[in-house]
Amino acid sequence: MNDDILTLNELKKYFFKKDGFFSLQQSVVKAVDGVNLSIKRGETLGLVGESGCGKSTLGRLILKLEEPTAGRICFEGEDVTACSKKKMRSLRKEMQIIFQDPYSSLNPRKTIGKIIEEPFIIHGIGDRKQRKEKVKKLLDLVGLRPEYIDRYPHEFSGGQRQRIGIARAISLHPKLIIADEPVSALDVSIQAQVLNLLYALQEEFHLTYLFIAHDLSVVKFVSDRVAVMYLGRIVELAKSTKIYNNSLHPYTEALLSAVPVPDPTMKKKRIILEGDPPNPIDPPSGCYFHTRCMYKMNICDKEYPPIKEVEKGHFVACHIRC
Repeated sequence: MNDDILTLNELKKYFFKKDGFFSLQQSVVKAVDGVNLSIKRGETLGLVGESGCGKSTLGRLILKLEEPTAGRICFEGEDVTACSKKKMRSLRKEMQIIFQDPYSSLNPRKTIGKIIEEPFIIHGIGDRKQRKEKVKKLLDLVGLRPEYIDRYPHEFSGGQRQRIGIARAISLHPKLIIADEPVSALDVSIQAQVLNLLYALQEEFHLTYLFIAHDLSVVKFVSDRVAVMYLGRIVELAKSTKIYNNSLHPYTEALLSAVPVPDPTMKKKRIILEGDPPNPIDPPSGCYFHTRCMYKMNICDKEYPPIKEVEKGHFVACHIRC
């Protein structure tokens, strides 16, 4: 049996933008540009990178909330990109998402009972009484009182709202969950509670997570492997311990150097990247990172480095390392 629950092959998502109101020319934003990635059954794969690098777009592509421009998405051997609407509807039970903002992702006009019950209604599961019992069990499972069932989202704190979002995501017992920065909008103390809840649910229901975040300390805590994304492409992929102890890509080094150290007496060398991130409409030639790289060579501005396995399970796209 294949250990990979999800495989992405040369996945691309391009957005087209008119150069002007009367112009016939279009600019292309390559939000996701040829991503090859696999997620193993039962693991947590962390996906990190700067804001705007394409992390959230990649997550939405997997669920077909966005239509890919090119490439393939295979879930348990099924080509998701070729699925009909009817087939995709049944696959939705297997793949769910936890959104970043726990308030805007909940309908303020509905009680939390109705919000969590909605997936059961859409897929025709149970009668009204059975659905209500399932909702109460889900609330208890995520650490909320079942009697909260008739309350509205505005009556809850941010952490509680995110628990409601998690309850909705696991209601149909999915196999894969896309967690799109699920704790970035929460206080640090609440972040720990939500992360512990996600870990407990993974153990209980054998879930697989794609955990999207920009906080590398959080990703280190939850992830088995980590993929680093820059301007729509994966530049490094390895086990979490490898990434944090022996990162090879200069961009990963710079990201890790910016992670705060909880000990105020401990000094850490910070890598300051020069220049601004490139414009995704007009990326630089060669390696996209070469304009900010401290190790730049002549070849870097001419050829984009292919991603290669430099050690077992450790992949990097860098001319210096390959």
